[in-house]
Amino acid sequence: MRKFRVLPWLVIVLTLATTLATCPLALAAEGGGGEPKQMSIIEMILHGGPLIIMIWLCIVGTSMAMVTFIIQLFLMLRDESLAPKALVASLQNALEGGNYQEAWEICRANKAYVASVLKGALERLGRGKDAVETALIEHGVQEAQDLKTKNSYLSVVGVIAPMIGLLGTVIGMMGAFAVLGSSGVSDPRLLALRIGEVLMATASGLFIAIPAFIFYYYFRNRTVGVLVRADSKLNRLIEDIPFAELEGIRIGENFEAAPGGATAGAGQSRKVSMALTTNCPVCNGSINAGDNPCPHCGATLDWA
Repeated sequence: MRKFRVLPWLVIVLTLATTLATCPLALAAEGGGGEPKQMSIIEMILHGGPLIIMIWLCIVGTSMAMVTFIIQLFLMLRDESLAPKALVASLQNALEGGNYQEAWEICRANKAYVASVLKGALERLGRGKDAVETALIEHGVQEAQDLKTKNSYLSVVGVIAPMIGLLGTVIGMMGAFAVLGSSGVSDPRLLALRIGEVLMATASGLFIAIPAFIFYYYFRNRTVGVLVRADSKLNRLIEDIPFAELEGIRIGENFEAAPGGATAGAGQSRKVSMALTTNCPVCNGSINAGDNPCPHCGATLDWA
């Protein structure tokens, strides 16, 4: 249920944005005397013309993108998302039982960080401990880069939003000077309205950029923490693997227990008694009489 904790914040943001958009501003409308006409932000945007409307649509789209990225990162950057407890326990059971191909199949069926990284490492299991650790680093960097890329989009939003607001500021100032050049200071209310449009465009860009940068640095630090904890779980998963005994094994699409069919050495006997149930001499998995090859490791068995 933790993933739904961000929804109240989203409701608050949308409520605040709606309130700001509809609240009246003490700006004089074009023409007319007496009391100035109260205008909402939406009315001011419509009064600004097609260019101002297009700029405000860009600002709204940018704010929606920011909220979307924030929600996605809240859901992704969690320990349970990168290394689910059930998945880690399943992988640990498979590796402790020597069922490395089964562990690879589990990783292939999951898209979590630990599954994606461990899958690539298991494919180099027969090359030794150094190759497996190198694979963990390579795939870990690749998966981590995907997470960091999603976070960098918030930085992009933080840079673009003020530039969009600045564009609205320039267009608004052009309109204000046009009014000043045509009518001088005879109609200060219309000039004030144009200047108000300028200030609103600038404020809106900053209103988006400030939280975008705050969440960018927050998620950047959070990414480091969750990745360190996930990598620690990966290292614990592989620390008890007998790499020396698994030389030559192939894990993955082209599964092969080892050259000659053995998993724990080419010279190991594969003779099995005809008892009702017994264990595979290669992977120690439980098998029934007559099973050939072993349903766990695929080794060819010699039944006595």
